[in-house]
Amino acid sequence: MRRTNTLNVIGSLFFAMTLVLAFIGYQLFSNLPLNNLPIEFKIEEGGTLANTAEKLKQAGVLRSEGSFLMLARVTGKAKRIKFGNYYLEQPVSLFGLLEMLIEGRTDRRQIQVRIIEGTTFKEFRKLVDAHPKISHDSVGMNEVELLKSIGVSETAAEGLFFPDTYFFTTGASDLTVYRQAYQTMKRHLEAAWQQRDPGSPLKTPYEALTLASIIEKETGKASDRPMIATVFLNRLAKRMRLQTDPTVIYGMGETFDGNLRRRDLTTDTPYNTYTRYGLPPTPIALPGLESIQAAMHAPLGKELYFVAKGDGSSHFSRSLVEHNKAVRQYQLKR
Repeated sequence: MRRTNTLNVIGSLFFAMTLVLAFIGYQLFSNLPLNNLPIEFKIEEGGTLANTAEKLKQAGVLRSEGSFLMLARVTGKAKRIKFGNYYLEQPVSLFGLLEMLIEGRTDRRQIQVRIIEGTTFKEFRKLVDAHPKISHDSVGMNEVELLKSIGVSETAAEGLFFPDTYFFTTGASDLTVYRQAYQTMKRHLEAAWQQRDPGSPLKTPYEALTLASIIEKETGKASDRPMIATVFLNRLAKRMRLQTDPTVIYGMGETFDGNLRRRDLTTDTPYNTYTRYGLPPTPIALPGLESIQAAMHAPLGKELYFVAKGDGSSHFSRSLVEHNKAVRQYQLKR
C-alpha cells in the first residue's frame, strides 16, 4: 500500500513537472501576442537589462518584463544584447526575440555610420558628406554654423564627436548624425571626468579630451595607452614641453606631405608642442573611450619619455640618458 502511494506521489510530481516544463516551453517558444505589427524600437547603448525590458514593454513587444528578464539571466545572455534600431515585421517568440537582440539583427532598412578612433573631424565630415543615404542638410555650413545648428556652444569641432558605429533610418539628416555622436562623446567624457584621479594636473574635461586625442594618435599598441598618458601627465606637471609629433602634424594641416622634418619641429604654430608649453588649443582627433580612460586614470610612474620600437609598441624611459640610449637602439639602427 505504501509503495503504491509512493508511486502515486512520484507520478503526480512527474506529471506536475511535465506541466510546468510544458508551460515554460510554451512561454518561451510560442509567439508573443503582438497586436500592431510592424513594431519599431531602439535599444540604447550602455543601457541595463532592466532598461532594455522596459523599452520592449513601452514599444508593445512585451506585456510584462519578468519572463524576458528571467530568460536573459538564466541563459547568461543578459550582457550580450546589442544596441541599435530594430524593426519587427513578423511574429516572434520570447526566445526568438532574445536571439534577435543578441545577434544584433537590426532594422534592415537602417543605415550605419562608423567613425574610427583617431579620425579627425575633417575626415568624419567627409565620410558623412559622401554617404549616399543621408540627407545632407549641413552642406554650405561652416564649422561654427554646424555646431550651432546641433546646439553645441564650442566653436571648434575637433574631438567633440565619439567614434562608434551609429544606426539611422534611411534619409536621416546629417545633423542627426553629428548630434548623436556629440551627445555620446559628452556622456562618456562627463562620466569619465567624474571618476578621474584626484591628483591629475588636468583642470577641465576639455583638457582631458585634448590629451586623450594626443594619446589616441600616439598609440601604436593598445596596451601602451596608460603609460603614454603617464608620460604626458608627468611632463605637464613638471612644465615640460610635450614634444609630440602628432600635434605638429595637425598644426601643419594640408602642408604636411607625409614626412616630418626637423624644420617642421622648430616652425612655431599653436599646435607645435616642441615650441610651446602645455596642451594644444584643441584636440587633434576624435579619441575613443580607452584613450579617454587613460587620460583620466594614468598609472603612477616617473616616466618622461617614450620612443617607438618599430613593432607598434613603445619603450618608456625616466631619464634623458636612458631615452637617448633607447632612440639609438630602436630608431637610429632602423
